[in-house]
Amino acid sequence: MALGKDYASQECSIARALEIVGERWTLLVVRDALYGVRRYNDFLAHLGIPRAVLAARLQTLTAEGILEKRRYQQSPPRDEYVLTERGIALWPTLRALGLWGRQHFTEGPLRYFRHAECGTELGPYGECPACGAVVPVGDVVMEPGPGLDPDPADPVSRALLKPKRLLEPLETEPA
Repeated sequence: MALGKDYASQECSIARALEIVGERWTLLVVRDALYGVRRYNDFLAHLGIPRAVLAARLQTLTAEGILEKRRYQQSPPRDEYVLTERGIALWPTLRALGLWGRQHFTEGPLRYFRHAECGTELGPYGECPACGAVVPVGDVVMEPGPGLDPDPADPVSRALLKPKRLLEPLETEPA
């Protein structure tokens, strides 16, 4: 029996979510948007994704209301992609998937996520153990961990070697 191309026959909210975010590269595009990546060329450089695939993923994420396309330059016209509330709501899913990957597939932490207010590393559910509250995404500071390459080739990875708040636009420098 051939594997179906969608989950239309599944009566399941996970299957319905996978229709939108289950394609290869999609969650990495959303992850990068949480990290502050907004521009097509930055997604391209950081992910190493084929252009046609990136264009298709951005189009789907925009059509589904996960990203919003915003014009940042008129001549020549250039757009950036910003997470919507629907996209930001994927943070707990990506956080949990990242922790699972850290536990089962990496030697050490690649990134730390801390509460900006007190500096405490977030718990598994995005909560601050010191404050006892779930930390809003905009109040999360991402810091590099010991497992990251200290001299990456692409400008996005270099910019992510400095602590920064999630969702804040990422400023890259040329190589």
